Amino acid sequence: MNWKNFFRRETKESAAAPLLVQFGLHQPRFTPRQYDRLANEGYQKNVIAYRCIRLISQSAAAVPFALYRNKQRLQEHPLLELLQRPNPVQGGAELFDAVFAFSLIAGNSYLEAVGPVAGSPRELWTLRPDRMRVIPGVHGVPEAYRYTVDGKWVDFKVDALTGRAPVLHIKNFHPLDDWYGMSPLEAAAASVDQHNDAARWNVSLLQTGGRPSGALVYTPAHPDAPDTLTAEQRQTLKSELERFYTGRENAGRPLILEGGLDWKEMSLTPKDMDWLAGKDVSAREIALAFHVPAQLVGIAGSQTFSNFEQARLALFDDAVLPLLDHVKDELNNWLVPQFGDDLCLDYDIDKVEALALRRQQVWDRLAAADFLTVNEKRAALGYTAITGGDTLGG
Repeated sequence: MNWKNFFRRETKESAAAPLLVQFGLHQPRFTPRQYDRLANEGYQKNVIAYRCIRLISQSAAAVPFALYRNKQRLQEHPLLELLQRPNPVQGGAELFDAVFAFSLIAGNSYLEAVGPVAGSPRELWTLRPDRMRVIPGVHGVPEAYRYTVDGKWVDFKVDALTGRAPVLHIKNFHPLDDWYGMSPLEAAAASVDQHNDAARWNVSLLQTGGRPSGALVYTPAHPDAPDTLTAEQRQTLKSELERFYTGRENAGRPLILEGGLDWKEMSLTPKDMDWLAGKDVSAREIALAFHVPAQLVGIAGSQTFSNFEQARLALFDDAVLPLLDHVKDELNNWLVPQFGDDLCLDYDIDKVEALALRRQQVWDRLAAADFLTVNEKRAALGYTAITGGDTLGG
């Protein structure tokens, strides 16, 4: 054991950290929300949330990573090969698409590194967040991560001194939980439910012929007849209506009435309920939670930006680039040091087509800056200096 590192760790330990594990020490902590419900109602059944998540995760996964050693970009390196081909069944874009999507759905994303104990990882795998449990440790950091499938589990131990583990936990900020992150989908849950309910109401409306229900009014056929139907008559009438006059195949079928029954149309219409407007409000709120411009998800009348290019630029500024920055920082802390201390991982922002107009503006300003040398302009763009480039202009 390196006792120097041990005592350094002791002096840097947070005074508040032990308070985080007063209860449930060494026991797996369950996630605060049910991931399967968020995934089912939000991602699988709601087209707006699905579109927002796919738009962000696919856009972020399409941005390639760049590796630097002492500010010099490397074109070939085992780490770059690992990120491009992380495991035998996935490419880099597919793996990081899953990493980003899990983060947006669950607020938590997990990467497992596979390789020799004393060497660099050879493979990377994504792990489903609903199967992972954090086991709190004594010092306010995880003791282990437990991955459970069908009642069987495996524990990924966390080094008590360095905090390193074979698993990387990428989590969003959560104001009320010390161990798990909060998903944008959780913030939009009420709007997702409203949007889904509106969709179900629309399906139900179409199944009844595209108009609201009416009312059967009973009028006694003669003075001696009872004023109300018996319970058996009401049940029989209800069954016949459901059997012969509801559903898409029965739309428009004429209603045959007898025995003092009269059909009265209800005056309530979809327009009166302002159904479309309410659904659009819910859709906008879902897009707002994900920082996605509403016009990119097809919401009518959402011309917040003057053109599509500006909307795409806002998507990258508000949603894609912050997510890339978050994951990049986590990889630099967890994965990159396993390949060398002098390496730094970044993403190649020049490959982002949505930012082409902004890059052109920067290049134009630098080209017109006659008070900068050629090498100063190259440095501003991330390029290395060249011989004879310390003169003004160019």
